[in-house]
Amino acid sequence: MFPLNTWYVAARSDEVGTERPLGRRICNRAMAFFRNSAGQVAAVEDFCPHRGAPLSLGFVQGNTLVCGYHGLAMGSDGKTVSMPCQRVRGFPAIGSYPVHEAHGFVWVWPGDATQADVALVPAFEWMGNPAFGYGGGLYHIACDYRLMIDNLMDLTHETYVHSNSIGQKEIDEVPCKTRVEGEHVITERFMEGIEAPPFWKMALRMNGLPDDQPVDRWQICHFTPPSHVMIEVGVALAGHGGYAAPDAVKAASWVVDFITPETDTSMHYFWGMARKFKPADASLTEQIREGQGKIFAEDLEMLERQQKNLSAFPERKLLMLNIDAGGVQSRKLIDRILANEQGVAA
Repeated sequence: MFPLNTWYVAARSDEVGTERPLGRRICNRAMAFFRNSAGQVAAVEDFCPHRGAPLSLGFVQGNTLVCGYHGLAMGSDGKTVSMPCQRVRGFPAIGSYPVHEAHGFVWVWPGDATQADVALVPAFEWMGNPAFGYGGGLYHIACDYRLMIDNLMDLTHETYVHSNSIGQKEIDEVPCKTRVEGEHVITERFMEGIEAPPFWKMALRMNGLPDDQPVDRWQICHFTPPSHVMIEVGVALAGHGGYAAPDAVKAASWVVDFITPETDTSMHYFWGMARKFKPADASLTEQIREGQGKIFAEDLEMLERQQKNLSAFPERKLLMLNIDAGGVQSRKLIDRILANEQGVAA
């Protein structure tokens, strides 16, 4: 269902505290995340070897995670450190997972730990870049993670699902183009001389630009394994070069989508927007985050109901249209990675 020998976003940094662990299932693996006394994040199986209690119901003490059932203290390597009135040398170790923290996210490698390489943690233009302001959130969605990839690599649905915010008829009328560059799928659409939809009118006003003039609009969707979708979006006052227009006449952003499988039919969706205008304006960040959160919430019911239909009728074949090319090519790339992993394992 999903590649394992790769980095996934497991949590926002602020979700993992120094007192209580965070329990989260990633790729069907139950994990407990905690910070040691130095502030470093660790991840172990969410399973106490004593009686099988979830370690995520315990607490952090120094460099150990203490089980909240009988006090077994676990190290970040999955080995029992101590337990009241017990000798622990023969206790079996539990699994531990490589983690890396960067740019406000905790990344985890759920597969073969010997293959984990921090150099493979993705890097994107907006990460750690002071030219961008970032705000985002997290949704839990009961659907196959690939349905979200399909959704984001075909923005035609905006006309219908997001008709009151970012949707408009021109999205239907202008064809998109898809290409594959190695392990990178790109779907793009450019619209010229149109009226900005409500969300982008708001963005123009926030950037000190008029919202009643024609604009050129772009959507460039980038899929990279295992399940990251970054979307270049924006509008520029018409006649200034569209996507290539100077920053002074446009509102441009990256829509950030880290899609982390939980189970075969559920996922953690870390969403956000990294904007390239007024990056230091905290109130603007919060206003955009709130607006974007409402937009993404509109997808949630559609995707969950879609998953219920697909689960109820697994034998039914779905249509593949030209607008689906981005999602189709992304799935093909995932399938190739899975085949390679399974071949190596065999």
